[in-house]
Amino acid sequence: MAKTKPQDRSSKKSAKNGAPKSKEKPKASPTELLVEAATLLQTSQPEEALVAVRRALNILQPTPTSKPSAAALPALNLLGEINVELGDPESAREAFGTAIAIDPEGLNDGAEKFLWMAQLNDEGGAESVAWFEKGVAVLKREIGELEGKLVKKTDVTELLEEKKQKVANSLCGIAEVYMTDLSWAEDAEARCEAAITEALLVATNNPEPLQTLASIRISQLRHDDAKAALARSMELWKDLDPDDPKVPDYSTRISLSRLLMESELEDEAIEVLERLVGENDGSVEAWYLGGWCLHLLAGKQKTKGETDTATSLLRASRDWLENCLKLYTVLEYEDERLKEHADEIMKELNDTLGPSTGEEEEEWEDDGEDDEDDEDMDGT
Repeated sequence: MAKTKPQDRSSKKSAKNGAPKSKEKPKASPTELLVEAATLLQTSQPEEALVAVRRALNILQPTPTSKPSAAALPALNLLGEINVELGDPESAREAFGTAIAIDPEGLNDGAEKFLWMAQLNDEGGAESVAWFEKGVAVLKREIGELEGKLVKKTDVTELLEEKKQKVANSLCGIAEVYMTDLSWAEDAEARCEAAITEALLVATNNPEPLQTLASIRISQLRHDDAKAALARSMELWKDLDPDDPKVPDYSTRISLSRLLMESELEDEAIEVLERLVGENDGSVEAWYLGGWCLHLLAGKQKTKGETDTATSLLRASRDWLENCLKLYTVLEYEDERLKEHADEIMKELNDTLGPSTGEEEEEWEDDGEDDEDDEDMDGT
């Protein structure tokens, strides 16, 4: 009879004492992985977010031949958003396209995938409008369901407001398509007006429809109406804290600064741009627009005979543009027209001011502080 292997006494003793046996760390669930991916995306870590969302998809869809199910929708939509952040529109379209194939009416996962497709669509024009309209239809259905089923609407006020804002922003997207890609269409102006009118009715306190209205009025050469719309738009958020959700996102405010400059409201534009670079000093476009705006302001001051003020503004303009061009190189920015215009302004500034000393912005800010000191002295 074969001998049995003697049992280790220490193991036997540990078992009797109830010592826990070593266990493998439990694997994260798809839900946990998606929460992790969303957090990483929100904290500007898209590469790490991509790894987490792919792990979630591998669990939800084990093999490439597995038919995608509705359970994979959150992962597919998040995958699309991550690829947008990574600058990979083709992969983003593929993810959103798969989500649409699973949920073509937006019954399971809402309107976001349609709205993303409207913005990422290669064809643009009518196809973008169709995707926007699909998203708007889904949002309107959801709004109607919320308003119809719930007696206490205060319980869902925030959710309803969010969906209405998305409807308004999507309608603005439609109007912008008719101002650009479809501007040749016979009914382009009428479609613009219809879209922006509805957007303003749906979300009366949303700055974006007012900005779009201003853009339409500028194209119609109705400059006073454009200025009024821009003033109303800024009034809604300019005194709010940067983290307030009612403050428009960065790109929307970049567009606002351009519209303000087109409307010759340079003082308001530089106010917006100073706030933007204060929040994020890594935007090439913000520094470029600020430099250009200060250059325009200097021209106005020179026309008024305010030579010293004009010179200070020109120095500040050069400082902003130097920051722009440095970032352009570091980030390998690809907008050649922006660089050409920045270089053109810089040449003019250097011809006027002489070689840069790198102290322009400080001198310009000191001028403002001196003025305040003078006022205080006068008051005493």
